[in-house]
Order: sequence, then structure tokens, then C-alpha cells
Amino acid sequence: MPAIPNPPAALDVGTGAARRTIAVRVREGSGPPVVWLGGFRSDMGATKALAIDAWAEANGAKLVRFDYGGHGESGGRFEDATISTWLEDTRAVIEAFAPERPVLVGSSMGGWIAALVARERLRRGESPPGALVLIAPAFDFPQALMWERLSPDIRAVLERDGVWMRPTEYGPDPVPVTLALIEDGRRHGLLHEPFDPGCPVHILQGMDDPDVPYEHALRIVGLLPKPGTVLTLIADGDHRLSRPGDIARLVAAVADSVSAG
Repeated sequence: MPAIPNPPAALDVGTGAARRTIAVRVREGSGPPVVWLGGFRSDMGATKALAIDAWAEANGAKLVRFDYGGHGESGGRFEDATISTWLEDTRAVIEAFAPERPVLVGSSMGGWIAALVARERLRRGESPPGALVLIAPAFDFPQALMWERLSPDIRAVLERDGVWMRPTEYGPDPVPVTLALIEDGRRHGLLHEPFDPGCPVHILQGMDDPDVPYEHALRIVGLLPKPGTVLTLIADGDHRLSRPGDIARLVAAVADSVSAG
């Protein structure tokens, strides 16, 4: 990850033993604020996040990037967190730095969290986001993309030990997957009924994605309102969608969403 100058802003979230300091980087600008929501074990210095930051700088747009608890520059332990933790982090960052009609750009897990934020805002009678731009959105992933794919032996390990060290091709160290993460994820499910986020949605999905199959994106599109929903399928795209052409599609989708807002 390239070095990023200047310390981030610090935002305290949570209470008691769960209190943590969230690192936030804000690029000031005009127009609807864009908020980057990273993926599971990713951070705000990832390729796609920095590409959107470069676009924001060149176009005078406001961009907010942050790391969830236990990720990147933020405090807290990854294995102590759940979807509820990271949703709370996201909500706090948006309320503090981009409360009015933000364009939420979510990658993988961040796409699910962006949609959960939209649902929460509508349930509270607040204005919806300006738009959602979702890259391989991993709705309900602890259950639909983890638990349901696990062998009986691995499920037994999780139920016995409360954690399974999952091998990953994205780094040298295995990722701790906790039973608490899976059980908490079930409480935030979106795949069981139609879902209207109250704003346009643009999904970018690779068809060669081994982590979030494109059929998952098709299932999500089937739950969204047809007006305002766009799905871009990249036939040879993987999960990261970080090649130059993929980045160009993402930046164009963000720019269009900001212009429309």
C-alpha cells in the first residue's frame, strides 16, 4: 500500500470495552459527498479507494474514506468485530462527515453495509443516500457466501472453538472468521425480501468472481426496484475489479451518480 501523508482524523465510536477510534480521511470539495466503504479485511488505501480519491481531487468533489474497526489505521481487534460493529462505524462516519444525501460507494462487504445504511435511514424517516455504487456487493455474506459453503468439519470447528482461521489468496496470513460474525450477519439479512433503498443503484460485477458469484448480483437486482437500477457485468472480471478498465468503469459510475445528485 502506498504511503499516505498526514494523519487521519480520529472519530471515537462505541462505549466501554467496545470503544474504538476510527481513522477517517476527508477530501473537501463541492457537490454530493462521496463515501467509500471498503471490503472485508480491506482498507481505505486500497487501489479502488485511491482511484476515487484521485478523481475527487481532479474534480473538486468531496470524498470521505475510513477504516472500519480492526481494519487499516483504525483501532480495535478485527476478530472482536461483527457486521453490527462495522455498520455502527459507517453510520458514525456518515453522520459526522457526510450527513446530507451521500453517494455511498461500497466494495464487497462495503456494498452490503451501504445498503444497510440506506435501509436504516429510511426506517428512521431520514433522507436516503443520493445513490449507491456497489462493486461485487456481498449481501448477507457470512451466511450466503460463507456458512452455506462450509464443510460440516469446518462448521464443527466454528461451533466448538468460535473461530476458524480461513486461508486466503489475498494475503499471507489466514483470516479469523468467528461464529459471532456469522450469527450477527444473519440479523442483517437483505436477501429474503424485496428491498428499496430509495435511491439509484449501480452494481458492477465480475463474472469470474470466485468470492461473490455473479449469480449473487443477479439475485440482488431481482430484489431492487427496476427504475434506477443498473447492473454492469464484466465477463472476465474478478472479485477485485482493480484493472485499469475496471477502475475506469467504477470512476465513471461514481461521476455519473454525483452529477445526477
